[in-house]
Amino acid sequence: MKNISPMDEDYNLWVLLHQTTDAALRARQKELDQFDISVIEVGVLLVIQAIGEKATPSEISRRIFREPHSVSALLNRMEKKGLVRKTQDLDRKNLVRVSITEKGQQAYDKSTRRKSIYKIISSLSEEERQQLRSCLEKLRNKAFKELTVEYKPPPLPQY
Repeated sequence: MKNISPMDEDYNLWVLLHQTTDAALRARQKELDQFDISVIEVGVLLVIQAIGEKATPSEISRRIFREPHSVSALLNRMEKKGLVRKTQDLDRKNLVRVSITEKGQQAYDKSTRRKSIYKIISSLSEEERQQLRSCLEKLRNKAFKELTVEYKPPPLPQY
């Protein structure tokens, strides 16, 4: 039997993290399909709500940690679906502001029913949740340090 080196164990943990994320995202997307909205679109709507009337594509991009061109394409699709509205800033003509439409707000409100997330996370005790949060924050912060980028995490929903 081959000994697994520490590097292989690290890689196995990384794979497990991705498998967990992918499975949880699929479960969440399955839940959102009934509202014709994607996980990333819900995330964008959350960020726009948090930023308010000063929301721009570049600020959204920073908050969801996606490339500006990807966010621009996503916002175009969301605008075609009637979820957001893009308008020129009155003071700075080269700046675009993004706002949520009534349809977007309704879709977001429906998306706040997060049964899949609660079912998955409920498998952990409160102590395990705190440990997981601490570990994930540490890993996220180290990853961003490796990338030498400043990261503004997306806002957490307020209840």
